[in-house]
Amino acid sequence: MSPRTAEFEKDASERPNAKRSRPLTAIAVGGLIVGALDLTYAILVYSPRHPILIPQTIASGLLGERAYDGGMATAILGVLLHFTIAFGAATVYYLASRKIPFMVTRAFASGLLYGAMVYGFMQLVVLPLSAAPHHPMALFLRACEFVEHWFFVGLPIALSVRRYSP
Repeated sequence: MSPRTAEFEKDASERPNAKRSRPLTAIAVGGLIVGALDLTYAILVYSPRHPILIPQTIASGLLGERAYDGGMATAILGVLLHFTIAFGAATVYYLASRKIPFMVTRAFASGLLYGAMVYGFMQLVVLPLSAAPHHPMALFLRACEFVEHWFFVGLPIALSVRRYSP
């Protein structure tokens, strides 16, 4: 058997150019991108003059109103919580994509749908159960956040999983 024939008979996973699954990379890259984009969006839209308020608001999910009195310590806690949620969302998507191959083969559509689902879960489950102060939000801002979750949450996660863990 010639060396060239032997190369073609190798299992695809043994070929040097074959894509191999890297789940931790998929989750890490997706989570980092989502965490950074979503946090930046929130700061620019809701508190560009006092950016510390956004991570403190996230920390208020655990600490309630006292999060706003904690200065940089509660802001750091808020950033850590925010990225924990982002990595959690990326992990859930990755795990689901192992059972539903469509989530990888149709990453764009799946990512948009997943972003909408993450938004719904945050609004209907996480926020009502949190200690964060609840304030009414204009319908326009809710709609903007909903669309933001398509492109800044669901899509980066889906594309990361497709890229690093096909």
